[in-house]
Amino acid sequence: MDTTEIRSVIDEWFGRYQSDLAALVAVDSKNMPPENRKPMGKGPYEALTTMLDIAKELGFETFLDPEGYYGYAQAGGGEQLLGVLGHMDVVPAEDKENWNTPPFELTEKDGVLYGRGVQDDKGPTLASLYALKLLLQSGFVPSMRVRFIFCTDEESMWRSVQKYVEKEEHPTIGFTPDSSFPLTYAESGLAEYYLTASESESVTLTGGSSLNAVPATASTPYEEAVEKALASLGYEYRKTEGRLECFGKAVHAKDADQGVNAITRLCQALVRAKKGGRMLKFVVEKGADPNGIPLFGQVEDEPTGKLMFNIGTADFKPGSQKLGIDIRFPVRYPYEQVGTLLQKAAEPYGLQVQEYDSLRALHIDVDTPLVKTLLQAYQEVTGDTKTPPLATGGATFARSMDNIVAYGAALPGAPVTEHQPNECVAIEDLKVAIAVYYRAFELLCAGRGE
Repeated sequence: MDTTEIRSVIDEWFGRYQSDLAALVAVDSKNMPPENRKPMGKGPYEALTTMLDIAKELGFETFLDPEGYYGYAQAGGGEQLLGVLGHMDVVPAEDKENWNTPPFELTEKDGVLYGRGVQDDKGPTLASLYALKLLLQSGFVPSMRVRFIFCTDEESMWRSVQKYVEKEEHPTIGFTPDSSFPLTYAESGLAEYYLTASESESVTLTGGSSLNAVPATASTPYEEAVEKALASLGYEYRKTEGRLECFGKAVHAKDADQGVNAITRLCQALVRAKKGGRMLKFVVEKGADPNGIPLFGQVEDEPTGKLMFNIGTADFKPGSQKLGIDIRFPVRYPYEQVGTLLQKAAEPYGLQVQEYDSLRALHIDVDTPLVKTLLQAYQEVTGDTKTPPLATGGATFARSMDNIVAYGAALPGAPVTEHQPNECVAIEDLKVAIAVYYRAFELLCAGRGE
């Protein structure tokens, strides 16, 4: 089937795809307190079972982990296993006042779909599932089994994919539809930490909801001196109900230097207003640079660019202060050095450093058959032979197992709205992504990616 015929079939099925995506978006699947057989809470579990129901309706065999961590849908036969790794959890959408549409209601406007998860990662994962469904419907017989692995906490601790790795068969090759086209071959290392202190005299400050997102808001009780400091610094803020709320610009932590950190801005204003405290001083003197230069120096390499440093959460009150930090470091920078230098910088301020999470870097040779085949599929469908494979600071499930790369679904030049208010994706871009995945399955399952 040529590209024109594929696109015609996609057009016929897109209404059903959109309806299924609406069901997924309707679930607020941010990480929640655990319940029985729902280790990530009600929302992620509901999103997981909704996706499995969709897959079953499309004709796939499905499996739900008895512990509730993950599930998968499968088709095809043979010894080899092609894995497609997606996640059903999302980052919080607590800043609903900054959304132009309800975050958990799929909304179409001017050919664009809006809703939490349409770009990261419910929309792309569903697009890849539909691509294989349409390929199988054409009569294609795959040379291997294809398994869509749906996990429930990619945005936090990766416990679900770790459970899969412990309990299940590992793919021979595979991809995760959780990045950008044409393909991501390198991903920075990731390390997350909590810094704590216990000063009895401390400012009160709260901000952020996720370590891997630059915080858009931070607030403190109203004081005239702090308001004057915010105004003198030229920072955006508002006074409401006895509090001052400072505004930033939310972006993914991998792009920290393209956002505006509301926590660091509010800390700067508090210091200018003569407020003290070791944690406050640390943020202003060491933590305000999104490339971490005061902590690590100038750190950069050719595949993955600059180190990214993000203060994602803050909770300060008398007797207890806590910062949550997300660091994306280049693939050639030693992981051990990150913790050593952070600890060294925190000690003079009397802060305790505790590692929360870490993920290995990813770097796959672009000359491997898997990469070449996936690039071929993208180039045949789009005609784009100039955009090179990518390196990113993002952390995807590609690094959770061997021989996995990140593949789509964002097209070159498309707005990147993941982790932001008004997350969106163009309908035409989704249709292109489905066509690319269709061709990729066709080539991979004919033995081209081994």
